[in-house]
Amino acid sequence: MTDRRARAAAAMIAALALAHADPAHAYLKFGVRLGNQTVTLKWAQVPVRYFVSTSNQNVPGVSLDAFQAAVGRAFATWQAVPTASVAYQFAGFTAGLPDEDDGMSTLGFRNRPELDRVLAQTDFLFDRATGALIESDIFFNSAFSWSVAEAGESGRFDLQSVALHEIGHLSGLGHSALGETEPRETGGRRVIASEAVMFPIAFAAGSIAARTLKADDIAGISDLYPDGDFAQLGSISGRITRNGQPLFGAHVVAFDPANGSMVANFTLNEQGQFSIAGLSPGPHVLRVEPLDDADLDSFFESTRSVDLDFRVTYLDRAVIVPRRGDSGSVTIEVARK
Repeated sequence: MTDRRARAAAAMIAALALAHADPAHAYLKFGVRLGNQTVTLKWAQVPVRYFVSTSNQNVPGVSLDAFQAAVGRAFATWQAVPTASVAYQFAGFTAGLPDEDDGMSTLGFRNRPELDRVLAQTDFLFDRATGALIESDIFFNSAFSWSVAEAGESGRFDLQSVALHEIGHLSGLGHSALGETEPRETGGRRVIASEAVMFPIAFAAGSIAARTLKADDIAGISDLYPDGDFAQLGSISGRITRNGQPLFGAHVVAFDPANGSMVANFTLNEQGQFSIAGLSPGPHVLRVEPLDDADLDSFFESTRSVDLDFRVTYLDRAVIVPRRGDSGSVTIEVARK
């Protein structure tokens, strides 16, 4: 019998060491190509059961019980999204390690000093034919210093914040580009603002700013696992061009001036089309920008050619998002830098 299973991974990067700065709707979802279609990776059944590893737990300041409590709070944050039906269940402790192909979704520490940019990584096993997730493991790199303190600790990365990001991956979400970085004098870049927990670069050690989901994260998990309330929201769709030719990889942001929220997407096909779902009804401002503030490999396969040679552009009018519907196709023409 042919094994239909496949494994993939996604990681969160420590900003202090960052070298460079065919999903369908808002945010990036993981997908696998089946013929001419892309099948979204997601859990076919919920609650998603997870285990906590008792191995490699000699991490200063993080007891096993404190680790389990911190990741439990992160799981509860995703589960509490009112427009999503996803749920999680702590299934107990295991001596097994993350990354072991044992049929259990396991979270725990591994000492990986050679991964000097990777705070944590999510590996997932999925069915090639259906896209159904089978197993998803998260390891936290004990080569870094960690904290489970309520208010955070200077010089230590917040376990709950990083777990929240990685559980987004475990659930099927890819990275969001809704963040800003700036160069560090010592090299690399630091995060100065983020409008998504799923931004691939962590805040500095000591920060607990990423314990709260933003509009982009909420739209993403709700699109993967919608409940009845999500259907009340609307979407914007359209096309990005330059000199009349479609652009692949343009970052499109929908800003709601009524509440200050932002939800974003990319043009993800050769026609330069985008679609942003999970938007509140009413007017939105659209901004198009190149993905030049992060590592492209965090968002796209290295074999894809992403066009960065254009200026930030705003649509010259507000787009009205209808309730339970789409705005109708919007075309935005951008110019070279």
